[in-house]
Amino acid sequence: MSLLELFVIAVGLSMDAFAVAICKGLSMHTLNRRHALIIGLYFGGFQALMPLMGYFLGLRFQDAITSYDHWIAFGLLALIGGNMIKESLSPGEDSCDASVAWRDMVVLAVATSIDALAVGVTFGFLRVQILPAVSFIGIVTFFLSVVGVKVGTVFGSRYKSRAEFAGGFILIIMGLKILAEHLLS
Repeated sequence: MSLLELFVIAVGLSMDAFAVAICKGLSMHTLNRRHALIIGLYFGGFQALMPLMGYFLGLRFQDAITSYDHWIAFGLLALIGGNMIKESLSPGEDSCDASVAWRDMVVLAVATSIDALAVGVTFGFLRVQILPAVSFIGIVTFFLSVVGVKVGTVFGSRYKSRAEFAGGFILIIMGLKILAEHLLS
């Protein structure tokens, strides 16, 4: 997997965290840098941890499903991406507060990184060099989350659904690319 492909996946995965960070920023009204860093650390840390866990799960079952692992990778990425697009189009208004208490942040960080667990499973199938990959995903998510808090305090909620939609679209495209590479090789 190239660095560009990994970057695209990292951006796609981080869009949920970015959207929640925007929501957190909305509730702050003025930028609190300490809170922005805490939010970035939680989201970036969990976005790195979850694909690592998924990777080890993927390795465990890789030999049993090598003949159709590309279909699983495509299916997982398409499902995650489709769900993100569906959520971005739903009219429901999310309520969010400015709390960075560890209980609140762990729940949000797990919720926004579940899709990264599934992507980690596909990394196991694709034999990705996992430590650089998850570090890169965590760093990208950290920075986008901090930016999301700033965006939330400045621009408001109009970019939240667009970020989720873009992230879902990116993951579907990456799934299609993986499928095409395996079917055409």
